[in-house]
Parts: sequence; structure tokens; C-alpha cells
Amino acid sequence: MLTENLQLVYTILCDDVRLEMGNKLSLMGVFQNMMVERAPVSLIKFAVVQHWRGEGTYVAEVRILSPDKMQVLMASQPTQIVLAEGGFADNVSFFINAVFPQAGNYWLQTLVNSNLHDELIITISEINQPTESNNGDDEFPEIVQ
Repeated sequence: MLTENLQLVYTILCDDVRLEMGNKLSLMGVFQNMMVERAPVSLIKFAVVQHWRGEGTYVAEVRILSPDKMQVLMASQPTQIVLAEGGFADNVSFFINAVFPQAGNYWLQTLVNSNLHDELIITISEINQPTESNNGDDEFPEIVQ
């Protein structure tokens, strides 16, 4: 089935998602990129929330690829999305014990009916460790112009 009647409105990455009363989603720890002390980094849990608009029935899958796009590091289970005319749907994919082996730009891909529909970059950056000073009073380094 063609995906011309399907629009991915947004993709949000976060630490966790809860379904609240009134069918509302609560997102905790929203992020786009990650700053880590050092790689590799392991996340106990994180979620990808996607909001879809359109009509029709589709199968969506989220996967995360290595920076060189040669290896699928993790993939969600395929999920059926059913949209009535003019409808919308939210899809949440959870990833447990996710490991990012090195700093770099990872690829989050969304497949619809086994075809690439969207992709975005998740940047994993290592925090630069401060260098030790000789006299210990270089709290504010000198600016060189």
C-alpha cells in the first residue's frame, strides 16, 4: 500500500512514556541528543513517540542504525497503524537495555510497510573532561584573542 495518505507529524525521544487518564500521554525526560561522560553508553530504557496523521492501514517499525548505517543496533516490533479518514494515531516504541558503543551520529529510521519513510540523527557526544591545571586556580580559563 502506498504511503501518500500518511504523514509523520513528529518524532520525540524520551526516557519514558505513561498513559494517563483521558488517554493522555505523559513524556518524561524528552531529549534529542545525548551528552555522556564516556562511550559506550547503555540506557536501561528509552522511548520513541511518533504522531501520525492521514488515513489507511500501515505497518510501522523504528530502528536505530550505527553511524555508518551498516548495522542495525536495535529495532522495534512492527506495529499496525489504523487511521480513519482525517484521523491521527500515536505510536510508542520502547527500547530496553539500548547500547550506543561509541560517540557519533546514529540514525533513527522509521519504516512504513517495510520502506524507509523518515530518518533523523541522534548525536551521542562525550563530555570533554576538564584538564588538570598546574596551580589549581584556573577555575575560569584565560580567554586568548
